[in-house]
Amino acid sequence: MAGLIVNSVEQRQNEILDAVGPETFTFEELVHLIAAQLGQRIRIIHLPAPLAYLSTRFAGLFLRDVVLTWQEYQGLMTNLLGPQGPSTGQTRLTEWLSHNCAGLGTHYASELARHYR
Repeated sequence: MAGLIVNSVEQRQNEILDAVGPETFTFEELVHLIAAQLGQRIRIIHLPAPLAYLSTRFAGLFLRDVVLTWQEYQGLMTNLLGPQGPSTGQTRLTEWLSHNCAGLGTHYASELARHYR
């Protein structure tokens, strides 16, 4: 990401770039990959989007945070996070995870605290 930002400073025209690495995963593949690196067993439950949204809203009450907004759910359902162009990064997520998994999940990063503290 930093490389994309540095390179874009010198551009004269507007450009839209996908910040995407050389690997692409579905959401489920990504969840399984992270769980495997952390040595965690998981169970994925498929829910209708409105019920999933209500579940994350309920979890947000306990966390005092916004887990996912309805707009984020809509973006995920319309594949807005899927890359449209060629890879713009060189770092493979699988390699990054293997080197950094010890620090994953050790600290909760509150979206609200990040924006409003």
